[in-house]
Amino acid sequence: MKRVSFAEFGGPDVLQLVDAEEPHAGPGQVRIAVRAAGVNPVDWRIREGQFLESHPIELPAGVGLDASGVVDEVGEGVEGVEVGDHVFGEGSSTYAEFAVLSAWARMPEGLTFEEAAGYPSVVETALRIIREVGVRPGQTLLVSGASGGVGSAVLQIARDRGIKVIGTVGAANQDYLRSLGAVATTYGEGWVERVRRLGPVDAALDLAGSGVIRELVELTGDPQKVISIADLGAPQLGVRFSGVAGSVPEALAEAASLISRGKLHIPVEKSYTLAEAAEAHIDSHAGHTRGRRVVVV
Repeated sequence: MKRVSFAEFGGPDVLQLVDAEEPHAGPGQVRIAVRAAGVNPVDWRIREGQFLESHPIELPAGVGLDASGVVDEVGEGVEGVEVGDHVFGEGSSTYAEFAVLSAWARMPEGLTFEEAAGYPSVVETALRIIREVGVRPGQTLLVSGASGGVGSAVLQIARDRGIKVIGTVGAANQDYLRSLGAVATTYGEGWVERVRRLGPVDAALDLAGSGVIRELVELTGDPQKVISIADLGAPQLGVRFSGVAGSVPEALAEAASLISRGKLHIPVEKSYTLAEAAEAHIDSHAGHTRGRRVVVV
């Protein structure tokens, strides 16, 4: 089979499309014929070797965590899923023709494979950081860098829970944020005052890692009311960096429910082939995403 792999840590040029042995489902796992794989910032952070201390990686290594596809192998002890089922979920080395998933859910009706591949990690992250930051119905949540996959999920989940959201994004994505129910404003010079004019902020999330932690603490008045998923230096300012996933199966079940109820939709901004994985990482690293990017197999 074909899969995207890297034999050394580095820039996007280390990614290669290679022939590899097919993986097989172990106990508690399923294997899928991959139809699409989600492109996440964690993919290129792993490729760069950013998490070696906490998560050692043996090279050569595959790329990708999220995927959607058709179940073609069911591991020992797995119930409730059969060969031929359409699922989306999280596993390893998902930029490939076949991948093993350790957590999955049936795809909601009406969802395409491309769309489904964009949900697993971002919904888990969104649910986790909303919980960790402690924002409650009736309060106001500020989201810095709100137009990407996680931001899109946060905005819609928060709205469903009765939480007001203020989002900072570039000028081109203002209408997109408003379409998701958020109050939108631009980042750049004077953004703190623009947010203040919109009202008090009870909690804040940093999704872009653009060096705004001090300002978010200033706006909320308490570093404990700020969470970052993108700035590794956040703890130096007393702000929690959230990088450890919670229950992915629970997140997938909630994602499926929200999607089925019409409460969550994350558009696919751009699709890539396996051979274009390096381009996908370059674009992901550049940011300014509206929704999700996926690799189509």
